[in-house]
Amino acid sequence: MAIVFTALRVLLGLFFAFSGVIKLTDQVSAELYRHMKSRFVQSADVFPLKDFGWKPDPYQYLQAVGWIELVAGLLLAFGPRILQEISNLMLCIIMIGAIYTLLVLKEPIAICAPATVSLGLLLLLIIRGPGKKSKSKAE
Repeated sequence: MAIVFTALRVLLGLFFAFSGVIKLTDQVSAELYRHMKSRFVQSADVFPLKDFGWKPDPYQYLQAVGWIELVAGLLLAFGPRILQEISNLMLCIIMIGAIYTLLVLKEPIAICAPATVSLGLLLLLIIRGPGKKSKSKAE
């Protein structure tokens, strides 16, 4: 079972790293990059800290999320255990923010599903925890 969780961690990490790259450059897909830029204009308008007087610049917000996803994704996939755990936490926060934003923007459930599934898988990795092994029948 440990191999399944290792594979999940690596694949999820690579997914987030790729998602970060899409937010950072138009070299992968110019259309996706333009879409992300327009989505982050909307996201900045409903940013949770806006009520406290802080609204991020959409481009800087896009870049920050992109870098966090890229670095945290790579560390989740290939980093040492402590950095995997920190990266997982950072990505959970990003996904909670994404779900919040999508709900405030009243997006359809189908649009919310990828962030929700990603958060669920990240939480599964946290609950299972690194190095936890299932009890054997001999115990």
